[in-house]
Amino acid sequence: MIKVAIVDDHKILTDGLKSLIEESGIGKVVGVAHSAGECRNSIGFWKPDVVLLDVGLPDISGVDFCTELKDRFPELKVLALTTHNEYSVVRQMLENGASGYLIKNAMTEEVLAGIQAVAAGETFLCHEIDVLMKRPKETHLWLSQREREMLKLVAEGLTNSEIADRIFLSPETIKSYRKNLLLKLDAKNTAVLVRIALERKLI
Repeated sequence: MIKVAIVDDHKILTDGLKSLIEESGIGKVVGVAHSAGECRNSIGFWKPDVVLLDVGLPDISGVDFCTELKDRFPELKVLALTTHNEYSVVRQMLENGASGYLIKNAMTEEVLAGIQAVAAGETFLCHEIDVLMKRPKETHLWLSQREREMLKLVAEGLTNSEIADRIFLSPETIKSYRKNLLLKLDAKNTAVLVRIALERKLI
């Protein structure tokens, strides 16, 4: 039996995954956390073989948390579970130690196959991600209208608070958008983000 922990802030999803895994007979869910903080406090007691880890946690990026988990528990297998299907996010998760990548709308069979594959020491990409990773890199990036607007304001040198006032969103939401843009464009900081945006004619 594979011991699985689930770290995701959507309770409906975690409940569904728990039922799916336990009813399949391939594993047992030893713990569920809805934030990185919750997981941090309990993972030592759970001792899972595999962690299903959401990339968009409320308190820390799953990309960073993946590194932290692998540093603390090198034997632990991380299977990323997310709505993000951008090339740079997938690549960063894999570089940070994830053994696999699942999209949240993946088929039931893919979820179970992914858990079994990473538990066995293999790398697993669900079909949609596998196809994505094989495409030419230029076709990978897609920005929403709101993200393009954000990028333009960032390039103008506006702070998060100024952008928030300009487009009537909270500074926290802007912070999250900015973090997402850095991730999507594979940029280490705002200066690099603006340079990439200009080079790729995104603004």
